[in-house]
Amino acid sequence: MMLNKNIILVLAMALSFFACEEKTFDPTVNPNTPPTLVTPSAGASFVLVEGDIDNQLSAFEWTEADFGYQAAVTYTLEFDVAGNNFENPTTLGSGIELSQDDITVGQMNNILNAQGYPANVENALEIRVCASVSDEVATLCSEAIMITVNPFAAEVDYAFLTVPGDYQGWDPADESKAIYSRSGNEIYSGYIYFPMDEAMYKFAKDLGWDTNWGDDGNDGTLNLGGVDNNMTIEEGAGMYLLTADLNALTHSNMKTDWGVIGDATPGGWDADTDFEWDADREVLTVTLDLEVGNIKFRANDAWDLNYGDDFTNGTLEQEGADIPIESAGNYTIDLILNAADYSYTLTKN
Repeated sequence: MMLNKNIILVLAMALSFFACEEKTFDPTVNPNTPPTLVTPSAGASFVLVEGDIDNQLSAFEWTEADFGYQAAVTYTLEFDVAGNNFENPTTLGSGIELSQDDITVGQMNNILNAQGYPANVENALEIRVCASVSDEVATLCSEAIMITVNPFAAEVDYAFLTVPGDYQGWDPADESKAIYSRSGNEIYSGYIYFPMDEAMYKFAKDLGWDTNWGDDGNDGTLNLGGVDNNMTIEEGAGMYLLTADLNALTHSNMKTDWGVIGDATPGGWDADTDFEWDADREVLTVTLDLEVGNIKFRANDAWDLNYGDDFTNGTLEQEGADIPIESAGNYTIDLILNAADYSYTLTKN
C-alpha cells in the first residue's frame, strides 16, 4: 500500500513539473494584431496623368496580421473619402499577399471618376487594409492613413452586364438595360425598371448570348449558360436594384419605391414625397413645391438605401451629403438611376 502511495505521489509531482514546464516555456501568443500599412506613407500625394494610365500607381504594402493561431488570412485594400469612417469604402483589391502592386494610374482614375470625385482637385482619401479569416472571427483593420489623389477628367469605362428579358424582347445587345462594375472587381449592380409583373431576365456579357448567367434553382446562385433558368421579379412591376457577384456567383433583386425627403419638402424629414415613373423619358420624376433647405432621395420610406450629393455636381453617392435648395419655388426633380452614374436634375418651373 505504501508503495502505491509513493508511486501516486511521484506521478503527481511529475505531472505538476511537466505542467509547469509547459506553462513556462509556451511561446507568448499575441493575438488580434492588425496589419499595418507600410507604403505608401501617410501624407503621400498622387497626381494622375493621362499619359501614365498603364503605369503602376504605387506599391501598397503592409505587415502580417496575427490572429493568435495559424490561419489562411485574406487581405482587403480599401479607401474612402477622408472623415467618412469607412462607411462606404471602395475595394481596390483582395488576396493573400502582403502587397498589391497591380493598380494602375488608369484604374485608379477610372474609379475616382466613376464615384464622382472631382477632377483636377486634390481629393483627401483614407486608405487601410483589413485582414479576415472567416465570418466567425472579427476582421482586423489597420489604422487608416491619409493620402491625396488628383485625378484627370476622363470618360468612365465601366465593365457591365446587360439584362435581357421578356420585358425588352430578350435582347442581350441592349446596353440601355445594364448593370455595372464600378470598381472593376466583377461585382455588378444597377437599377432596372420592369414595366410588367413577374418579368423574367438573365445576365449577359459582351452584348451576346455566348456568356450568360441564370439561376437553375432560384436560390440566389448564378449558373453559367443553360435554358429555362431565368430569374423572375416577384413583387410586381417597378424599379429594381439588381446585383450580380461573378466571384461568388450570387445575385439578388430588390424592389425600390423612391421618394424625396428633407426640410425643403412638404413632408419635412418625416415623410417622403414619392416619385413616379415617366415611361417616355425613362426617369423617375416628381413636381412639388420646395422651401429653402435640404433634400435627399431614399428608397422604401427608409434610410437603408439613400443617396445624396457629396460634391454638389448632380451626381449621386450612396449615403451622400444633403442637397441644398437655395431658392423656394415649384420644382420638377428627375431621378436617373437606370444608368451607369446615378444622377438627378432640379428644374425650377
